[in-house]
Amino acid sequence: MEEKFENAVRDMLEAIGEDVNREGLEKTPSRVRKAYEFMCSGYKQDPKEIIQKALFTSTNEEMVILKDIEFYSQCEHHMLPIIGKAHIAYIPNGKVVGLSKIPRVVDVFARRLQIQEQMTEQIADALNEHLQPKGVAVVLDARHMCMEMRGVEKICSTTVTSALRGIFKKEKKTKDEFLSIISSSFRK
Repeated sequence: MEEKFENAVRDMLEAIGEDVNREGLEKTPSRVRKAYEFMCSGYKQDPKEIIQKALFTSTNEEMVILKDIEFYSQCEHHMLPIIGKAHIAYIPNGKVVGLSKIPRVVDVFARRLQIQEQMTEQIADALNEHLQPKGVAVVLDARHMCMEMRGVEKICSTTVTSALRGIFKKEKKTKDEFLSIISSSFRK
């Protein structure tokens, strides 16, 4: 499989007019393969395993929020970068999850070819299903290089998507509290 991937990269380089034998490109097929193995490693990860390794009993029933979780993904249409931040909240229902596990769940879905709308839903659904909280809220705010580097070339435009589950969807007050907190700048 490695050879097949590297040959495909060589073919692509030749198709754009490059000399695959020049010094700067000799190791490029291998480097690209290794980069894609990392950038697409989310296909080999299970959010359930990540979450269940760090579930802890808790009496906390207040909102837990992680803001500004950086993520890097690739759009499935052009395989160009998506660069963004995730803001995630949940309200515990007898269990809390280790804080580092939430960014790991973000990475599971970011490290796949994606559209932002689907990635937002996937994160919310995984947390809702495997953590079973009273509610989950996910907001992704990202720049898409397929819009900035090509096509309409709208530099620094962002796309914001949200997914709400449970109490965040049912109670406007809870949703508004979440949105207010992620919009504030406690520290920048």
